[in-house]
Amino acid sequence: MAESAWQLRGDYMESCNCDYLCPCVYTNPQGETTHEHCTAALVFHVAEGRHGAQRLDGLSFALLIRSGRIMADGNWSFAVVVDAAADPAQRAALGAIAAGEAGGTPGAIRAGLVSDFRGTAHAPIRIAADGLRRSVEIPGILSFAIEGVASRNKSGEPFYIDNTAHPAGKRLALARAEHFEMQGFGLDLSLRGHGNNGHFAPFAWAG
Repeated sequence: MAESAWQLRGDYMESCNCDYLCPCVYTNPQGETTHEHCTAALVFHVAEGRHGAQRLDGLSFALLIRSGRIMADGNWSFAVVVDAAADPAQRAALGAIAAGEAGGTPGAIRAGLVSDFRGTAHAPIRIAADGLRRSVEIPGILSFAIEGVASRNKSGEPFYIDNTAHPAGKRLALARAEHFEMQGFGLDLSLRGHGNNGHFAPFAWAG
């Protein structure tokens, strides 16, 4: 079998404007969103990655999405943010992957669901994880914080939903958002104190 042109492995976190628990995840995603559209941000930190000989370790990127009432119907607006810490070669490589130009999972999203690609920006991406809490800051573009919904079995683990068709992975931790702020690309949204939906999980992609 031929070696993949690129590979990424690391951690992802997400929030969207849907009420907890987002129906897209458990309806594959055929169910209606809880509002007129779904506005979502999926943020990925690459622990280990490469595109050809170009290493991508330690970099991050974000996918910003707005869909209609049923996500599976497509017609998404879609934008990408690539970590400003990347050098020019890394920006080109990671940008091609994230925007779906290099195949793999982002390529399937771009080809099958996106009708309005709004471009790629480069900005610092700051990610923090502490216990069940995850947060991201992309100055002037995105800010959200989520906290995993802890199980009462006292394991310290969150609830999970398993065997999903989510692009980040089949097993996702369930979380609620403390806040969600998105600006730019015509995808503006501001939510505070709504407890809207969130997830986090490891991810591994190749193309």
